[in-house]
Amino acid sequence: MTSNVCFLNSNNGNGLLAFGGKDILVIEHVHSLTEIGTFISDRPNKYIFLCLSYDLKNGIESLDSKNNDSVCFPDLVFWCPECVFDIKNESLNLLQGVSTAEQYNFAKDFISQSKSPNHKEVKVQFEAQISKDTYLNKVNAIKKHIQRGDIYEVNFCQEYVAKNIEKERVKEFYTNLNGITKAPFSSYFKFADFEVFCGSPERFIKKEGDVLTAQPIKGTAKRGNNKSEDLELVDHLKNDPKERAENIMIVDLMRNDLSKIAKKGSVNVDELCEVYTYKTVHQMVSKVSCHLKENLTFIDIIKATFPMGSMTGAPKIRAMELIEEYENFKRGLYSGSIGYISPNGDFDLNVVIRTIIYNSKLKSLSCGVGSAITIKSDAENEYEECGIKVQKILDGISG
Repeated sequence: MTSNVCFLNSNNGNGLLAFGGKDILVIEHVHSLTEIGTFISDRPNKYIFLCLSYDLKNGIESLDSKNNDSVCFPDLVFWCPECVFDIKNESLNLLQGVSTAEQYNFAKDFISQSKSPNHKEVKVQFEAQISKDTYLNKVNAIKKHIQRGDIYEVNFCQEYVAKNIEKERVKEFYTNLNGITKAPFSSYFKFADFEVFCGSPERFIKKEGDVLTAQPIKGTAKRGNNKSEDLELVDHLKNDPKERAENIMIVDLMRNDLSKIAKKGSVNVDELCEVYTYKTVHQMVSKVSCHLKENLTFIDIIKATFPMGSMTGAPKIRAMELIEEYENFKRGLYSGSIGYISPNGDFDLNVVIRTIIYNSKLKSLSCGVGSAITIKSDAENEYEECGIKVQKILDGISG
């Protein structure tokens, strides 16, 4: 396989596949976003694919990341691929590069393989990096901050790690995970020593012309065993006061973020607490949009909106400070974003959740899971929710 590959898969027969080329910017620790702006401006009329680590926050705000780093994913990756194929109804159309038989066949074979889960059993032993008692104590400590009025909501996460994993054992992870999740913002990203297997249901932000749209998710329910049970679970999720409160809090945060870069009076909540049904879960999704001010760059928009509020909490900066204090791992790409910038400057970015990250040099796998902690949270329930989420991911990669 070619050394660099990115597959953005909407799981409706459409997507983007990029591969080849060594025109790549990798920054281990970001202190400024200047290099990103230069990389983009020096490649006009080109597709650029990217990974934004959660820890890019340190180049935006006066924050740092000192916790343990299991897979050492860089803070950012920007890559201008040799070939980009648009996939529409499973047909391939070359968007960037020169089509050769070899490139076309690679793309065709990759798409074909990605549609077919291997179903080969893959035994990988993940270990939680925090004990249950410690987790419960930390959730209760965060709730004390909420009670004092120090914070409204914190997205508190934990990490599961598998070590001594040889590269051959991970090659089926993406097809197996995607076969289970069928998520609309699924992605596979491979470069250098890293492979990312992402089954995300969530969009971060999308720019089309002067319209910027965010679609935060807060609120999850499992799928039912039959149609009647499914409808009951949807109704319960839609009317759950805790889930609605979490979602609305993040909608308010996103409205505030967008107002920094929006034309006056253009920020709008297009959908509030709507429930979308995916293959394995129901999700509560809201949609916030705005018309952008003129002459804004990609960097301007990222500075105003990143990291996404659904993965921090509110207020955002205080939430990130508490995340650094109470979590025991560096999030890296988890809670960050994968996506692309098109030649006309439009872009579409996901939220990196339901994801496994692999470092072949360290032979380590990392999987993060979390939940929103509010004043109404029960620590035991939050722990169980995280367990359910991670089990879905592990079941997915196991085939």
